[in-house]
Amino acid sequence: MNSPATQAYGSWKSPISAERIVSGSVGLSQPRFDGDVIYWIEMRPGEGGRNVVVRSSSNSETADAIPREFNARTRVHEYGGSDYLAHDGVLYFSNFADQRVYRQLAGEVPQPITAAGAMRYTDRTLDVTRNRLICVREDHSVAERQPINSIIQLKIDGTEEHGEVLISGNDFYSSPRLSPDGKQLAWLTWNHPNMPWDGTELWLGDISSTGSIENSRKVAGGETESIFQPEWSPDGLLYFVSDRSGWWNLFRVESNMVQSICPLEADFGLPHWVFGMSTYGFASHDLIIANRIENGRSQLITIHLPTSEVKNIPTEFTDISFVRAAHGQALFVGGSPTQPASIVALELSSNRIEILRRSNTLEIDSGYISRPQAIEFPTEGGQTAHAFFYPPQNADFRGPEDELPPLLVKSHGGPTAAAGTSLSWTIQFWTSRGIAVLDVNYGGSTGYGRSYRERLKGKWGIVDVDDCVNGARHLVDKGLVDPERLMITGGSAGGYTTLCALTFRETFKAGASHYGVSDAEALARDTHKFESRYLDKLFGPYPERRDIYYERSPINFADRLSCPVIFFQGLEDRVVPPNQAEMMVDVLKRKGIPVAYVAFPGEQHGFRQAENIKRALEGELYFYSRVFGFELADQVEPVEIENLANR
Repeated sequence: MNSPATQAYGSWKSPISAERIVSGSVGLSQPRFDGDVIYWIEMRPGEGGRNVVVRSSSNSETADAIPREFNARTRVHEYGGSDYLAHDGVLYFSNFADQRVYRQLAGEVPQPITAAGAMRYTDRTLDVTRNRLICVREDHSVAERQPINSIIQLKIDGTEEHGEVLISGNDFYSSPRLSPDGKQLAWLTWNHPNMPWDGTELWLGDISSTGSIENSRKVAGGETESIFQPEWSPDGLLYFVSDRSGWWNLFRVESNMVQSICPLEADFGLPHWVFGMSTYGFASHDLIIANRIENGRSQLITIHLPTSEVKNIPTEFTDISFVRAAHGQALFVGGSPTQPASIVALELSSNRIEILRRSNTLEIDSGYISRPQAIEFPTEGGQTAHAFFYPPQNADFRGPEDELPPLLVKSHGGPTAAAGTSLSWTIQFWTSRGIAVLDVNYGGSTGYGRSYRERLKGKWGIVDVDDCVNGARHLVDKGLVDPERLMITGGSAGGYTTLCALTFRETFKAGASHYGVSDAEALARDTHKFESRYLDKLFGPYPERRDIYYERSPINFADRLSCPVIFFQGLEDRVVPPNQAEMMVDVLKRKGIPVAYVAFPGEQHGFRQAENIKRALEGELYFYSRVFGFELADQVEPVEIENLANR
């Protein structure tokens, strides 16, 4: 093997190209059992971001389960989730183009069971006895007001155009779950200004002889208790996840009493951004398979209910989601530092793992892979923050002895989300070119308990920025990165953190905002119902605390911004409208600061089309190369940069 050549950081030639990343990538989510058959969703950038239901038979042969002209994706809450249900070979799914619910018998063309119109549906459960689906509906039929959310029934023969309301009156509903005997329904509900990770309620109702819900009563939850994933055990007990202890732990309802199951200083819940999320399932009536999250890393465990004995399941996976279980098997999306997110089936009796589908088919020698290093670092108020550090790694190159690598700080979205440890080819895209990456789990991130999550309350734009800044400074102090080439990037809420860091601090020398917020007040006025009161908790009530919104909006202080920024924006984004990016770009143009704006027609909040994902990745690299003056090893499509000569 030849010795690595010495080459300037950022200029290393890498086998991990944007084209190779995108061409072999799919998004994976929502795995489900249907007897011996397994289903999941693939989001395919190469098909314009289409969601495809995929079916894997007992002999592991896979095939698309829906025709090519269909896109199984709901728009409830704009983020969607729980896009389909499979039962005895019959599929029920929402079609993105018209948001109607379709029923598809095996081998037949899907047939709509709802009428066209302004209704959206999600989170279905099948009531076989009454020949109906019970699901969440979002009614957009009255344009002058926010949509109305409710739990409804849909007759599967298509005789109800829009369904019949069973439960209504609150702002939001999710997770309707039918008991095994069909006699009770459990569900979650919450009201403005709470988000589901702030405070939710778990309700239980009896199903009458006519199918209506009666004797409804609250089981758990409240304004300051977050409930996640109600689930019925095979023997008819209601389980759920609650953070009443300060951690999202498992509980069950028995004899009208709430009992703790396996109390641990670990999280078994996730921020409920999309429908259908799951962190545990029942392999049998007395065995739970669960995802325990500690310090941002996942560990698959079993919980033996009669004895409360907990055992780790030895696997390589450190990033786990969408856990399902049935008949001695587990099913989940799992990834590790050397394995991209994959659909994984686990046989519990033998611990045999089968990878059914990888999110990326790209195969790269391990010499080009940077592995995450979990770090803790001091931050404001004597607190500790968390991140994953990826040093530059390329088997063919090393940096000059008198040079330190540039650092790209990643600020995740949400902001109540978390950076994971799955092999991310987009991170490796940077590190294999000689650019270090710090993926920050700032205060407010999930996976470290409720108190860590609540550090962001009233302090968005402060705590998250502090932690990103202090994470970068920590690496500078360690002598690991170049203090003059610190960059920050983020999407959505992470884009807001990025713009705040660039506007209100002087640590970073360049940055990239992907559909990020620049005007908090505009976001409060213009965004969709699900997030329309989110900022009450992150800033304060609007318009009463309009002063906070003004003070923390980068657009109002763009004159303080003195470093280059590139913006990427979907032109059909309803969560963060394009005018937020465009206002910021105009200010920077007038100020003479290098700025670039890349807009994508047809894209919404997040990019789903292959060519746009590729363009954003390469465009950001090109931007930094021009700003910091390093040569790229490969030719990429240039981005028009205004005011670059001023640099």
